[in-house]
Amino acid sequence: MAHGATLIKPTNRPVGTNRLSAVPKVRLYVEPAEEENWFVHVGHVTERGRWRTAPHAHPAYGQLIFVRNGRGVMNLEGRSVPFEGPCALLVPTECIHGLDYEIDVDRWVVTIEVSYLTQVNARLREFVALWSAPRMVPFAYHAEAAGEIYSLIQRLKQEVESDSVGQVAGTEALLTMLLLTLVREARLDQAVSEAVPRNDVRLVERFRKLIDEHYRDNLPLQQYASMLAVSLVQLRAACASAAEKSPTKMIHARIITEAKRELIFGDMSVEQIAFMLGFADAAYFTRFFRREVGQAPSQFRSEARR
Repeated sequence: MAHGATLIKPTNRPVGTNRLSAVPKVRLYVEPAEEENWFVHVGHVTERGRWRTAPHAHPAYGQLIFVRNGRGVMNLEGRSVPFEGPCALLVPTECIHGLDYEIDVDRWVVTIEVSYLTQVNARLREFVALWSAPRMVPFAYHAEAAGEIYSLIQRLKQEVESDSVGQVAGTEALLTMLLLTLVREARLDQAVSEAVPRNDVRLVERFRKLIDEHYRDNLPLQQYASMLAVSLVQLRAACASAAEKSPTKMIHARIITEAKRELIFGDMSVEQIAFMLGFADAAYFTRFFRREVGQAPSQFRSEARR
């Protein structure tokens, strides 16, 4: 196959968590000489027969999987999402996913390093929306668009692997066109308001990154604003404009996402999950989870696993 994945060593965990089946964090395998320099990788997966990957996450990159033909089921954060080619599967950074491909599925995988993906996304608010959640973009009734996506991926692979002058600029242009085609096919160009200022989009993306780094730390909003070098009023206005949520709701949503992942895929108790997420009181975590989700954590775990 054109690329593979290797496990990253687990990080240190709080005493007493005893996680028996934590979701693996994987990274792209590239040649040692390229390990420090790659920012886009294009691979054609060539295994024959049925192929299945267990639930895992990518902490350092986002992925676009173009299924040229064939079908299967994608496990997205515990939900089963069927797909059939031609289609595109978008997997944002840290999204827990597993794939069960049926026999001889022809698929191409575009992998984008997270810091570079952030730079690309900042150029167009619709790109931020595209990667805001895992999604499946079907092309069953859009053969021309599927052909365009396939052609762009072929050209992107050639450019990434070339040593021609302007290789970085060429890669950037082709990747931008590839993402723009997906935005248009997913109708995100119609869904995202043109009235949202680009500066708000960039500020919210920086805020999301800080949330990912500190959502367990119970930081006050003012501290987030200080780290972003903006006022609390500016932060609230940008979140309302670009994310249509308050900053507090965005932090809560990130905590809930991590809690759901642990409840579905992990083996920690509800109390251990509460402490891992920065709650001093498991009962308060249960009330928080019930308020945000509508179910107690134990009930959510039972139903999701069933």
